[in-house]
Amino acid sequence: MDLHSRSVFARDITVKGMIINTVLCAAKFAAGVLGRSSAMVADAVHSLSDSLTDIVVIVSLKFSSRPADSEHAYGHGRFETLATLVIAVALFAVGGKILYNGILDIVRLAEGGTIARPHAIALWMAVLSIFVKEWLYRYTLKAAKQIGSSALEANAWHHRSDEMSSIGTLLGIGGAYFLGNKWTVLDPLAAVVVSFFIFEVSWNILKTAVGELLDKSLGTQAETKIAQICRQAEPSACAHSIKTRKIGGYACVEFHVYLPDEWNLKRVHDATDKMEHALQQSFGPQTLVTIHPEPQSLDKHH
Repeated sequence: MDLHSRSVFARDITVKGMIINTVLCAAKFAAGVLGRSSAMVADAVHSLSDSLTDIVVIVSLKFSSRPADSEHAYGHGRFETLATLVIAVALFAVGGKILYNGILDIVRLAEGGTIARPHAIALWMAVLSIFVKEWLYRYTLKAAKQIGSSALEANAWHHRSDEMSSIGTLLGIGGAYFLGNKWTVLDPLAAVVVSFFIFEVSWNILKTAVGELLDKSLGTQAETKIAQICRQAEPSACAHSIKTRKIGGYACVEFHVYLPDEWNLKRVHDATDKMEHALQQSFGPQTLVTIHPEPQSLDKHH
């Protein structure tokens, strides 16, 4: 799948999710207000953040699909990484807001205040939200794996974090609804617990995005795999000094390779071409491969 087709596919997935998120967000706000549930209102805010990050993903995919140019020789994949970073920060902000509001309600109750007991409409909306968000998570994650998009995968986990929020909301609303006014504290308490799940998800996404921005390698397993693929493509080859990184939705691989001294330039070219194509078949057609051939006599272990 070329960059343009990849971008269109990812954008279609994200737009569908955004439409569903927007409708779900409006329904949650209404259910939270009518059902007198602070946990459901907090859940609605989380769904709103989903819609906002959908927009971030769509914009980033538009830029990241642009081909390489004189100013961006490695393409524009970092736009996708930047979008992933924005999503992580947005998740942190949402988690912080939910935590803050939940603590305020708990303190109010501890000081002798009261909060309204939630109604059944909030309870049933939480159930509906769980099913919808689980479907969106699976749908988006499958698409992300299919095209290797970190931004789309981050968005999938955003759907999952919203589902976790709804599960906590359901437990809190259910407890407050079925156990009576003495247990209304369960509603804001659920919001507080959910905020920590959101923090965990956002931290994992943030680590991935920062790792890409700092050119973190694909790992020793990937490097071992690269050497094996090169050997399979050209039995005389011995890859070494392997360097890897990720640029948005595609990998960048650079390495040196020992080849027989007696080979002429044409044969060396054909051998490196075979290795490049083999690596692109394994890591994706957009993989950037840079190979530096060296005479085998320089291999001290040969």
